[in-house]
Amino acid sequence: MERTRRDYPVKPKVKPFYELVKRVFDVVFSLALMLLLWPLFVVVIVLVRADGGPAFYRQVRVGKDGKPFTLIKFRSMVVDADSPEMLALVESLNEQDGPAFKSRKDPRITSIGRFLRKTSIDELPQLINILRNEMTVVGPRPPLVKETEHYDDYQRQRLGVKQGLTCFWQCSGRNNLSFDEWVELDLDYIEQRGFWTDLKILFKTVPAVLTGEGAS
Repeated sequence: MERTRRDYPVKPKVKPFYELVKRVFDVVFSLALMLLLWPLFVVVIVLVRADGGPAFYRQVRVGKDGKPFTLIKFRSMVVDADSPEMLALVESLNEQDGPAFKSRKDPRITSIGRFLRKTSIDELPQLINILRNEMTVVGPRPPLVKETEHYDDYQRQRLGVKQGLTCFWQCSGRNNLSFDEWVELDLDYIEQRGFWTDLKILFKTVPAVLTGEGAS
């Protein structure tokens, strides 16, 4: 779908039945995946801890309607990755245009962290965020607070629904896409969201994760 900025606002349709079933699916899916993958969780925790520092990384992200929440990931960077010195060091390495940061050559990423990111294993603790009803399985990825501070009205529309673990962007090239293309995919999802759209994204996410398409 081609879109211009004159086409906004994109208003999410109210779908009570869809939202109810989606929430039930989120809970069942997250619990089932955590029960299935708990041995992997244990192995990753041991490996990340062996590298020094905590196994989990917590960061404030922005959810639906601009509400902040604490996102949980497996730590893939050095402990002081968010220090002013480190942030200044990597500022020039940003490969993503617009108000977002992505870099394949980020020196803060640990050796085990690079593998976790390539396979998206670092994202698995966000299943806890889903159980807390802070996120959903399928929805736009949650941005950083400092990124949303630079959003214009058009870009801020991607916060109109609950943020998710996977989305069109996640299975369509990820870091190979421009920020404008990223926003367009999120707005497409907001307009098209429904049972079939969510299932289609889930099925596309599996091969994207297995091949590491567009991952850092």
